[in-house]
Order: sequence, then C-alpha cells, then structure tokens
Amino acid sequence: TGRKYLNVFSKQTLYLGVSMFFEVLYCLHFQNAKEIVLKAQILAGGRGKGVFSSGLKGGVHLTKDPKVVGQLAKQMIGYNLATKQTPKEGVKVKKVMVAEALDISRETYLAILMDRSCNGPVLVGSPQGGVDIEEVAASNPELIFKEQIDIIEGIKDSQAQRMAENLGFLGPLKNQAADQIKKLYNLFLKIDATQVEVNPFGETPEGQVVCFDAKINFDDNAEFRQKDIFAMDDKSENEPIENEAARYDLKYIGLDGNIACFVNGAGLAMATCDIIFLNGGKPANFLDLGGGVKESQVYQAFKLLTADPKHMYNTFQPQVQILPYITLEFMMA
Repeated sequence: TGRKYLNVFSKQTLYLGVSMFFEVLYCLHFQNAKEIVLKAQILAGGRGKGVFSSGLKGGVHLTKDPKVVGQLAKQMIGYNLATKQTPKEGVKVKKVMVAEALDISRETYLAILMDRSCNGPVLVGSPQGGVDIEEVAASNPELIFKEQIDIIEGIKDSQAQRMAENLGFLGPLKNQAADQIKKLYNLFLKIDATQVEVNPFGETPEGQVVCFDAKINFDDNAEFRQKDIFAMDDKSENEPIENEAARYDLKYIGLDGNIACFVNGAGLAMATCDIIFLNGGKPANFLDLGGGVKESQVYQAFKLLTADPKHMYNTFQPQVQILPYITLEFMMA
C-alpha cells in the first residue's frame, strides 16, 4: 500500500557525534570489550557493503582498539553512504551506533509478521540467517518454516519449541530460543508492530541465544496508543515534500515518472499507477488523500503536486471515477 511506516533507528544503542572526546569516551566505555562494532545509522539495507563519500568502505566496522573508534566515526559522520538501497549519491550519515561486539557461532532467521492470507500473525524462521531471506526462499524454500498464530489464543509453547527445533537449536539452547520467541511475540503485540524481524537470531560460543540485529515496522493506525514510540520517528531522511504531506495527513511517495497521481484511497492509487504503466507512462508520485478527505487537504495536495518540478502540467485532464465511499480520483498528465 501507500502507507509510510514509522522510521526508527536502533534506539537501544549508543548514538555519538564527532567530537574531541571520542578517544576518552570510547576508552572509558569499551576498555573491557574484546571487540567493538560501529554501524552507520541510515534507513537503508546493505550498509556492510556500502561506500562512503569519504572513501571509507563499509558502513559496519569491527575493531579491537578503542582508540580507532573515533577515527572510523569521523570518516562516517557527515559523509554520504551509498548502498544498493540508497540513491546513487547515497545518504548522509548523521549518527553512528557503537556497541560491544559479540561472537556469533551460528546464525538463523526469525520474524513475526501480520499476514492477511492467514488473518493474523505468522512466525517465519529459517536455519540460514545473516543473509537476505529472499535469497533463501528462492534457492532453498524447504528451509523456510512457518507457524500460524491464533490472534486470540496467542503463541503456544509447542509452536515456539517447534520453531526453535526447526532453526537448529539443540539441548538447553532449544528452551532458550523458544523463550526468546515467546518474548518477541509479546513485544510484537505490545508495541502494535506489523513486523518484528531478527536477522541474525543466533547463538554465541558461550551458549547464549541472542537477537543480534532487528528491524521493526509499526502500525501507523496505532499511533494514538504508541505515542512514545512514534515520537522517535526520524524524518531527516525523508524527502521534504513527504514531510510536508504528512503535516496535512496526506500519504505521499515520490516516484521516477512525470505523470502526477492524485487519488482517494490507497487501492485506487495503486490501480491508477498500474493503468499508467500499462499505457506506457510512468507515475511521478503516489498521493493518497484517504476516504475522509477535507477541502483543505485537497488544496494542500494540489500545492504539493504543482511544487514538484517532475510533473508535467501543460495539459490537465482530470479523470473522475466514482465508487462507493470514494469521492473522486484525479489523474494529471
């Protein structure tokens, strides 16, 4: 859909800016750490293989010397990091996560997500973690395991134990993993998440099951219940026009074409984009006003569209489509 989910960085980590106190700070906090990890905080994947405009390669770095942390961070903060998921010029890094690194003896994948086809949450796991799960699904679909969870009854002990076993956790680690899975499901419900993805969900040489890295998507309809979480929304990497649209409760996503779409309802917006593609055009945006649109929102929506230089307005041909509960649909070319 055209829904823009909340953007949140790893808030349980340490954010640091470049300053003269780098070496002192790191020596104090990490003098007993065997290894330290630095991770550039941008809203894009593939950071480990990314390249900075400073020349530094990789948005994730490991070091055993606390004194090197400041040097690495200075080559990250304030520079653009380009990955396979960013624009060609990359995204400017304003924050760096610094944490004690843990050894991983084995990596698995675990996710809890809402699945419309199942009318509720689904537990998804694979013994192959630390890589793109899409690649695993394509090359080894037999290694993808699913457990459909009854939203009323909640996750059962047997389901958590079965998933832990399918992920390859043995002996005491099986119970540890099952316990973590149940706690993750409780978190999923408590924070009104649409997805909790842990990759890798692994084990250490010392015999601990750890969520090493995670991604969480939140249901924006639950903002009234999750005010503290939504207050952490980071809009600094959004396009200015997207932030302006959000001020008026409009859903706007910029695209690569030159035909503007102005639509009531996400479904109609997607259908309009499809029609444009099928007829040889390319949509310049996804703009959803919603079913309960007000006159002031329509006015602001037109202002947003006309302010975008990508759109072509020499010819303006409104196409009106009337459906139950939908007011009208405009397409501008």
